[in-house]
Amino acid sequence: MTYFTTANAVRGGLLAAAALLVASATPALATQVAPPGNWLYLTVAQSEARAGDAPGKLLLCNPPRGHARAAEACAELTAAGGDIGGIPQKETFCTMIYAPVTATARGEWNGRPVQYTKTFSNPCAMAASTGSVFGRQD
Repeated sequence: MTYFTTANAVRGGLLAAAALLVASATPALATQVAPPGNWLYLTVAQSEARAGDAPGKLLLCNPPRGHARAAEACAELTAAGGDIGGIPQKETFCTMIYAPVTATARGEWNGRPVQYTKTFSNPCAMAASTGSVFGRQD
């Protein structure tokens, strides 16, 4: 009988702690402010990893900054109206090695929200389709 009472007390305590964590996290989320101008948060996940597990970079375009090829990426996005899928495919030769990567972008372009997720067969195919946007980001 004591076991059930202790188990119920522990369960109640855990629920209360979880509710407190959720309640304390909400104001922090509400105070986050988007950067001004055109911006995208970019991630590239290797293989079967989830996009949220990959480190990302913030690409800012007013003025261009955020990764090594920010100016080129911003120019390509401007020409495509902020549509990553609208960037012209580059003619290149890629190996037929299957090494999947998932490119994800979220942000804002000309006041409109941007959501983009696409899995490519390998990094070369991703670079050919997305130009400098998901290129080297170091």
